[in-house]
Amino acid sequence: MSKVYVFLAEGFEESEAVVPIDLMRRARLDVVTVSITEDPVVVSSHGIPVTADTTIGSLTETADAIFLPGGLKGTNNLKESEAVAAKILEHKEAGKILSAICAAPTVYGLMGLLEGKKATCYPGKETELLGAEWTGAVQTVAVDGQFVTSRGMGTSIDFGLKMIELLISDAKAQEIANQVLYPRA
Repeated sequence: MSKVYVFLAEGFEESEAVVPIDLMRRARLDVVTVSITEDPVVVSSHGIPVTADTTIGSLTETADAIFLPGGLKGTNNLKESEAVAAKILEHKEAGKILSAICAAPTVYGLMGLLEGKKATCYPGKETELLGAEWTGAVQTVAVDGQFVTSRGMGTSIDFGLKMIELLISDAKAQEIANQVLYPRA
């Protein structure tokens, strides 16, 4: 079973985290929520406290994917975390999936990891996708090599289903879409 680490930083956007988590768990992926501090309780952008499964300092192995939810404050906190940067680089070197939604793809962009890659993000943040080819409104989810990026809260379902497709199969993604009554394109 594929493992996905979801890095939660104070100020993360709730729907961008919880919707993909819900879909991936329905597909039986091993989704682990990770506080990027030593406090397992992370407060979202709208003041909802969420208790993460673990903390970043407790991680001892790589997962099959890292997922960064957006939210401006959450994204800024991800960018400022040396522990997050270290885990991203560890997973990049291991060839694992690096995914993000909304403003969070800029974490990869500002690290210089999206050079020459197709990527998308929340409109207006594309200047922080350094060296990437911004796919803009053309795609709700952009996949290029090990990078999976998405535009925002309204694309959370498409993003979650794409992660299922990549980590399990297209058939499983369609099965989950059918379960939640989502008209998958």
